[in-house]
Amino acid sequence: MALRKSISLATLPLVMLILVVGSEAGGIVIYWGQNGNEGTLSETCATGNYNFVVLAFLSSFGNGQKPMINLAGHCDPYSNACVGLSSDIKSCQAKGIKVILSLGGGAGGYTLSSTQDARDLATYLWNNFLGGKSSSRPLGNAVLDGIDFDIEGGTSQHWDELARFLSKYSTRGKKVYLTAAPQCPFPDAWVGGALKTGLFDYVWVQFYNNPPCQYTSGDISNLKNAWKQWISSIPATKIFLGLPAAADAAGSGFIPVSDLTSTVLPAIKGSKKYGGVMLWSKYYDDQTGYSSSIKNHV
Repeated sequence: MALRKSISLATLPLVMLILVVGSEAGGIVIYWGQNGNEGTLSETCATGNYNFVVLAFLSSFGNGQKPMINLAGHCDPYSNACVGLSSDIKSCQAKGIKVILSLGGGAGGYTLSSTQDARDLATYLWNNFLGGKSSSRPLGNAVLDGIDFDIEGGTSQHWDELARFLSKYSTRGKKVYLTAAPQCPFPDAWVGGALKTGLFDYVWVQFYNNPPCQYTSGDISNLKNAWKQWISSIPATKIFLGLPAAADAAGSGFIPVSDLTSTVLPAIKGSKKYGGVMLWSKYYDDQTGYSSSIKNHV
Protein backbone atom coordinates (compact mmCIF):
# COMPACT_ATOMS: atom_id res chain seq x y z
CA MET A 1 0.00 0.00 0.00
CA ALA A 2 2.86 2.37 0.76
CA LEU A 3 4.04 2.15 -2.83
CA ARG A 4 0.62 3.10 -4.14
CA LYS A 5 0.43 6.09 -1.84
CA SER A 6 3.82 7.29 -3.03
CA ILE A 7 2.59 7.98 -6.58
CA SER A 8 2.47 11.73 -6.91
CA LEU A 9 0.41 13.89 -9.24
CA ALA A 10 3.58 14.60 -11.18
CA THR A 11 3.80 10.96 -12.22
CA LEU A 12 0.20 10.71 -13.45
CA PRO A 13 0.91 11.95 -16.97
CA LEU A 14 3.54 9.21 -17.30
CA VAL A 15 1.10 6.60 -16.02
CA MET A 16 -1.48 7.84 -18.49
CA LEU A 17 1.09 7.73 -21.26
CA ILE A 18 1.89 4.12 -20.43
CA LEU A 19 -1.81 3.27 -20.60
CA VAL A 20 -2.15 4.97 -23.96
CA VAL A 21 0.90 3.19 -25.38
CA GLY A 22 -0.39 -0.11 -24.03
CA SER A 23 -3.68 0.40 -25.81
CA GLU A 24 -1.87 0.52 -29.14
CA ALA A 25 -1.16 -3.22 -29.06
CA GLY A 26 -1.28 -5.01 -32.39
CA GLY A 27 -3.91 -7.42 -33.62
CA ILE A 28 -3.94 -10.82 -35.32
CA VAL A 29 -5.27 -11.46 -38.83
CA ILE A 30 -6.23 -14.99 -39.87
CA TYR A 31 -7.05 -16.41 -43.29
CA TRP A 32 -9.98 -18.84 -43.24
CA GLY A 33 -11.66 -20.82 -45.99
CA GLN A 34 -9.14 -23.11 -47.66
CA ASN A 35 -9.50 -26.19 -45.48
CA GLY A 36 -12.81 -27.76 -44.47
CA ASN A 37 -11.20 -29.18 -41.31
CA GLU A 38 -10.41 -25.81 -39.72
CA GLY A 39 -13.72 -25.30 -37.93
CA THR A 40 -16.56 -22.96 -38.81
CA LEU A 41 -16.29 -19.23 -39.29
CA SER A 42 -18.34 -18.71 -36.13
CA GLU A 43 -15.99 -20.96 -34.13
CA THR A 44 -13.01 -19.10 -35.56
CA CYS A 45 -14.28 -15.79 -34.27
CA ALA A 46 -15.33 -17.29 -30.94
CA THR A 47 -11.69 -18.07 -30.08
CA GLY A 48 -11.13 -14.43 -29.23
CA ASN A 49 -7.71 -14.58 -30.88
CA TYR A 50 -8.40 -12.65 -34.07
CA ASN A 51 -9.15 -9.03 -34.96
CA PHE A 52 -9.61 -9.71 -38.68
CA VAL A 53 -10.81 -12.84 -40.47
CA VAL A 54 -10.06 -12.95 -44.19
CA LEU A 55 -12.27 -15.22 -46.29
CA ALA A 56 -10.16 -17.03 -48.89
CA PHE A 57 -10.80 -16.72 -51.83
CA LEU A 58 -12.76 -15.17 -54.67
CA SER A 59 -10.45 -17.11 -56.97
CA SER A 60 -12.04 -16.68 -60.40
CA PHE A 61 -12.91 -13.34 -61.96
CA GLY A 62 -12.02 -10.92 -64.71
CA ASN A 63 -11.67 -11.04 -68.46
CA GLY A 64 -15.23 -12.20 -69.03
CA GLN A 65 -15.28 -14.91 -66.36
CA LYS A 66 -18.18 -15.25 -63.95
CA PRO A 67 -16.77 -14.39 -60.50
CA MET A 68 -16.72 -17.49 -58.26
CA ILE A 69 -15.88 -17.89 -54.60
CA ASN A 70 -13.92 -20.94 -53.46
CA LEU A 71 -14.16 -21.86 -49.78
CA ALA A 72 -12.84 -25.41 -50.23
CA GLY A 73 -14.74 -27.94 -48.10
CA HIS A 74 -16.78 -25.39 -46.17
CA CYS A 75 -19.57 -24.95 -48.69
CA ASP A 76 -20.45 -25.39 -52.34
CA PRO A 77 -21.01 -22.04 -54.07
CA TYR A 78 -22.41 -23.76 -57.17
CA SER A 79 -25.44 -24.95 -55.19
CA ASN A 80 -25.69 -21.60 -53.37
CA ALA A 81 -24.76 -23.34 -50.10
CA CYS A 82 -22.42 -20.57 -48.90
CA VAL A 83 -25.32 -18.26 -48.08
CA GLY A 84 -25.45 -20.10 -44.76
CA LEU A 85 -22.30 -18.24 -43.75
CA SER A 86 -24.26 -15.01 -43.41
CA SER A 87 -25.15 -15.62 -39.75
CA ASP A 88 -21.54 -16.57 -38.97
CA ILE A 89 -20.28 -13.36 -40.55
CA LYS A 90 -22.73 -11.32 -38.49
CA SER A 91 -21.72 -13.11 -35.29
CA CYS A 92 -18.07 -12.28 -35.99
CA GLN A 93 -18.87 -8.64 -36.66
CA ALA A 94 -20.94 -8.45 -33.46
CA LYS A 95 -17.71 -9.28 -31.62
CA GLY A 96 -15.94 -6.36 -33.29
CA ILE A 97 -14.08 -8.58 -35.76
CA LYS A 98 -13.73 -7.29 -39.31
CA VAL A 99 -14.57 -9.88 -41.98
CA ILE A 100 -12.85 -9.30 -45.32
CA LEU A 101 -13.15 -11.09 -48.67
CA SER A 102 -9.82 -11.92 -50.30
CA LEU A 103 -9.38 -11.75 -54.07
CA GLY A 104 -6.93 -14.06 -55.79
CA GLY A 105 -4.70 -16.46 -53.90
CA GLY A 106 -1.91 -18.69 -55.10
CA ALA A 107 -4.17 -20.73 -57.39
CA GLY A 108 -7.19 -19.99 -59.54
CA GLY A 109 -7.81 -18.10 -62.72
CA TYR A 110 -8.07 -14.36 -62.35
CA THR A 111 -6.92 -11.23 -64.11
CA LEU A 112 -8.09 -7.73 -64.90
CA SER A 113 -7.93 -7.03 -68.60
CA SER A 114 -9.02 -3.38 -68.71
CA THR A 115 -10.26 -0.34 -66.80
CA GLN A 116 -13.80 -1.48 -67.54
CA ASP A 117 -12.98 -4.92 -66.15
CA ALA A 118 -11.84 -3.28 -62.91
CA ARG A 119 -14.99 -1.14 -62.77
CA ASP A 120 -17.23 -4.16 -63.40
CA LEU A 121 -15.51 -6.19 -60.67
CA ALA A 122 -15.85 -3.33 -58.18
CA THR A 123 -19.57 -3.09 -59.00
CA TYR A 124 -19.96 -6.86 -58.61
CA LEU A 125 -18.17 -6.87 -55.25
CA TRP A 126 -20.26 -3.96 -53.98
CA ASN A 127 -23.56 -5.55 -54.99
CA ASN A 128 -22.75 -9.13 -54.00
CA PHE A 129 -20.55 -8.87 -50.88
CA LEU A 130 -20.63 -5.28 -49.62
CA GLY A 131 -23.39 -2.73 -49.13
CA GLY A 132 -25.16 -3.06 -52.47
CA LYS A 133 -28.06 -5.23 -53.55
CA SER A 134 -28.17 -8.37 -55.68
CA SER A 135 -30.40 -11.41 -56.02
CA SER A 136 -27.33 -13.66 -56.11
CA ARG A 137 -25.27 -12.75 -53.03
CA PRO A 138 -22.98 -15.80 -52.51
CA LEU A 139 -22.68 -15.24 -48.74
CA GLY A 140 -26.22 -14.09 -48.16
CA ASN A 141 -27.25 -10.69 -46.86
CA ALA A 142 -24.32 -10.15 -44.49
CA VAL A 143 -22.33 -7.04 -45.44
CA LEU A 144 -18.58 -7.68 -45.40
CA ASP A 145 -16.20 -5.05 -44.08
CA GLY A 146 -13.88 -4.88 -47.05
CA ILE A 147 -11.82 -6.44 -49.82
CA ASP A 148 -8.35 -7.98 -49.61
CA PHE A 149 -5.95 -8.06 -52.56
CA ASP A 150 -3.96 -11.32 -52.41
CA ILE A 151 -2.84 -11.14 -56.01
CA GLU A 152 -0.20 -13.70 -56.92
CA GLY A 153 -0.78 -14.16 -60.64
CA GLY A 154 -2.33 -12.77 -63.79
CA THR A 155 -0.89 -9.34 -64.52
CA SER A 156 0.03 -6.28 -62.49
CA GLN A 157 -2.38 -4.09 -64.44
CA HIS A 158 -5.57 -2.33 -63.26
CA TRP A 159 -5.38 -3.25 -59.55
CA ASP A 160 -4.86 0.43 -58.73
CA GLU A 161 -8.05 1.21 -60.65
CA LEU A 162 -9.95 -1.51 -58.80
CA ALA A 163 -8.80 0.05 -55.50
CA ARG A 164 -10.01 3.48 -56.63
CA PHE A 165 -13.40 2.18 -57.76
CA LEU A 166 -13.90 0.27 -54.50
CA SER A 167 -12.83 3.17 -52.31
CA LYS A 168 -15.54 5.35 -53.84
CA TYR A 169 -18.17 3.07 -52.32
CA SER A 170 -17.01 4.13 -48.85
CA THR A 171 -19.01 7.31 -49.34
CA ARG A 172 -22.25 5.30 -49.28
CA GLY A 173 -22.42 4.88 -45.53
CA LYS A 174 -20.33 1.98 -44.24
CA LYS A 175 -16.60 2.24 -44.94
CA VAL A 176 -15.15 -0.29 -47.35
CA TYR A 177 -11.78 -1.34 -45.94
CA LEU A 178 -9.06 -2.17 -48.45
CA THR A 179 -6.32 -4.59 -47.45
CA ALA A 180 -3.54 -6.38 -49.30
CA ALA A 181 -1.16 -9.30 -48.85
CA PRO A 182 1.92 -8.50 -50.96
CA GLN A 183 5.11 -10.57 -50.97
CA CYS A 184 7.97 -9.08 -48.93
CA PRO A 185 10.36 -8.31 -51.85
CA PHE A 186 9.76 -4.62 -52.47
CA PRO A 187 7.94 -3.45 -54.51
CA ASP A 188 5.46 -6.28 -54.87
CA ALA A 189 5.35 -7.56 -58.44
CA TRP A 190 1.56 -7.66 -58.61
CA VAL A 191 0.03 -4.96 -56.42
CA GLY A 192 3.01 -2.64 -56.00
CA GLY A 193 1.33 -0.01 -58.16
CA ALA A 194 -2.01 -0.30 -56.38
CA LEU A 195 -0.36 0.18 -52.98
CA LYS A 196 1.04 3.52 -54.15
CA THR A 197 -2.50 4.92 -54.34
CA GLY A 198 -2.53 5.32 -50.56
CA LEU A 199 -6.04 3.84 -50.47
CA PHE A 200 -5.16 0.73 -48.46
CA ASP A 201 -5.99 0.67 -44.78
CA TYR A 202 -4.07 -2.44 -43.80
CA VAL A 203 -1.24 -4.24 -45.57
CA TRP A 204 -0.14 -7.65 -44.30
CA VAL A 205 3.16 -8.42 -45.99
CA GLN A 206 4.02 -12.09 -46.59
CA PHE A 207 7.39 -12.54 -44.92
CA TYR A 208 7.59 -16.17 -46.03
CA ASN A 209 8.47 -18.15 -49.16
CA ASN A 210 10.86 -15.28 -49.90
CA PRO A 211 14.28 -16.03 -48.32
CA PRO A 212 15.90 -12.66 -49.26
CA CYS A 213 13.54 -10.78 -46.92
CA GLN A 214 12.46 -13.26 -44.29
CA TYR A 215 13.76 -14.34 -40.91
CA THR A 216 16.28 -17.13 -40.63
CA SER A 217 17.26 -18.66 -37.31
CA GLY A 218 19.34 -16.16 -35.38
CA ASP A 219 19.39 -13.59 -38.21
CA ILE A 220 16.76 -10.86 -38.29
CA SER A 221 18.63 -8.49 -40.62
CA ASN A 222 16.85 -9.44 -43.87
CA LEU A 223 13.41 -9.21 -42.31
CA LYS A 224 14.21 -6.00 -40.44
CA ASN A 225 15.56 -4.27 -43.57
CA ALA A 226 12.51 -5.30 -45.61
CA TRP A 227 10.18 -4.19 -42.80
CA LYS A 228 11.81 -0.75 -42.73
CA GLN A 229 11.35 -0.40 -46.47
CA TRP A 230 7.67 -1.33 -46.28
CA ILE A 231 6.78 1.01 -43.43
CA SER A 232 8.66 3.92 -45.00
CA SER A 233 7.45 3.46 -48.57
CA ILE A 234 3.79 2.41 -48.39
CA PRO A 235 1.13 4.97 -47.43
CA ALA A 236 -1.08 2.57 -45.45
CA THR A 237 -2.63 3.01 -42.01
CA LYS A 238 -0.99 -0.12 -40.59
CA ILE A 239 1.51 -2.72 -41.79
CA PHE A 240 1.32 -6.29 -40.48
CA LEU A 241 3.95 -9.03 -40.31
CA GLY A 242 2.61 -11.94 -42.37
CA LEU A 243 3.75 -15.40 -41.23
CA PRO A 244 2.89 -19.09 -41.62
CA ALA A 245 1.17 -20.45 -38.50
CA ALA A 246 3.06 -23.74 -38.80
CA ALA A 247 6.29 -24.95 -40.38
CA ASP A 248 4.38 -26.89 -43.04
CA ALA A 249 2.07 -23.96 -43.87
CA ALA A 250 4.74 -22.51 -46.20
CA GLY A 251 7.88 -23.53 -48.01
CA SER A 252 10.02 -21.35 -45.76
CA GLY A 253 9.80 -18.47 -43.33
CA PHE A 254 8.24 -20.10 -40.26
CA ILE A 255 9.34 -18.32 -37.07
CA PRO A 256 9.25 -20.31 -33.81
CA VAL A 257 7.13 -18.59 -31.16
CA SER A 258 10.14 -18.02 -28.89
CA ASP A 259 12.07 -16.28 -31.68
CA LEU A 260 9.08 -14.17 -32.65
CA THR A 261 8.37 -12.95 -29.13
CA SER A 262 11.97 -12.47 -28.00
CA THR A 263 13.63 -11.15 -31.15
CA VAL A 264 11.39 -10.29 -34.09
CA LEU A 265 8.44 -8.46 -32.53
CA PRO A 266 10.61 -6.27 -30.26
CA ALA A 267 12.53 -5.18 -33.38
CA ILE A 268 9.43 -4.00 -35.28
CA LYS A 269 6.79 -3.08 -32.69
CA GLY A 270 8.25 0.39 -32.22
CA SER A 271 7.11 1.38 -35.71
CA LYS A 272 4.14 3.76 -35.73
CA LYS A 273 2.71 1.77 -38.61
CA TYR A 274 3.02 -1.58 -36.85
CA GLY A 275 -0.40 -3.24 -36.90
CA GLY A 276 0.25 -6.77 -35.69
CA VAL A 277 0.67 -10.23 -37.19
CA MET A 278 -1.14 -11.97 -40.06
CA LEU A 279 -1.23 -15.78 -40.05
CA TRP A 280 -1.75 -18.30 -42.81
CA SER A 281 -4.02 -20.01 -42.00
CA LYS A 282 -6.72 -21.05 -39.49
CA TYR A 283 -6.19 -24.73 -40.27
CA TYR A 284 -2.47 -24.52 -39.44
CA ASP A 285 -3.11 -22.31 -36.43
CA ASP A 286 -5.36 -25.07 -35.10
CA GLN A 287 -2.45 -27.52 -35.37
CA THR A 288 0.06 -25.36 -33.51
CA GLY A 289 -1.90 -22.96 -31.30
CA TYR A 290 0.37 -20.23 -32.71
CA SER A 291 -2.07 -17.35 -32.29
CA SER A 292 -2.82 -18.29 -28.69
CA SER A 293 0.92 -18.41 -27.96
CA ILE A 294 1.67 -14.97 -29.41
CA LYS A 295 -1.57 -13.13 -28.57
CA ASN A 296 -0.22 -11.40 -25.46
CA HIS A 297 2.97 -10.37 -27.26
CA VAL A 298 1.53 -8.93 -30.46
